[in-house]
Amino acid sequence: MGLIDIELFATLDLVAQSPGGPDEDPVGFPFGGWQAPLMDEVTGAQIGAAYEGTDALLLGRRTYDIFAAYWPHQEGGEDNEIAALFNTVPKYVASRGRPDLSWAGSIQLGPDLAAAVREIRDRHEHIKVVGSLNLVQTLLREKLFDRLDLWVYPIVLGVGKKVFDGGEVPTNLTLQEPPSAAPNGTVHLRYALAEGTPATGDMTAPDRGAAPND
Repeated sequence: MGLIDIELFATLDLVAQSPGGPDEDPVGFPFGGWQAPLMDEVTGAQIGAAYEGTDALLLGRRTYDIFAAYWPHQEGGEDNEIAALFNTVPKYVASRGRPDLSWAGSIQLGPDLAAAVREIRDRHEHIKVVGSLNLVQTLLREKLFDRLDLWVYPIVLGVGKKVFDGGEVPTNLTLQEPPSAAPNGTVHLRYALAEGTPATGDMTAPDRGAAPND
């Protein structure tokens, strides 16, 4: 069974709306493109490494439309490696509408998203989810993912759609490797889905080392 890897960019207050440009998702959001001024070579290398081994993309409709308008025209440029990857692998699109699927290798998923995602897992080894915040929230809620690559940027916006925006379910995650910080303060966190649900305890219990009369 293949792995589903979610790649997300978020602020300290976990806003993940429109990181790449002003036109990604502009309705009611004045900070489109907030990620661009904070990019550096370290974060860029981390993001590039995250694509290694990808043999399929799983995208929401809005992200797909942005990618389809950009990546087919980038081969031979500075983004050649990612362009070659994106233009070659199958692109699975989650949409309730009728998207233009003229980008080579594009396939619309059926109405039963959970079933469709499980079929993709049987077909591919490493499926990458990029952007696609609404889709990501569904995958998180349904626990239909294996790994979460999260880049947290050192800004607070106070407005915008967040990674966790209601409807989440209790979930355990395991940190896969030590956090890695870029010079500008961006932190890369790599988590894997773990079994079970979060446990609870009592911080005042004697074995927790609580101070007396605290």
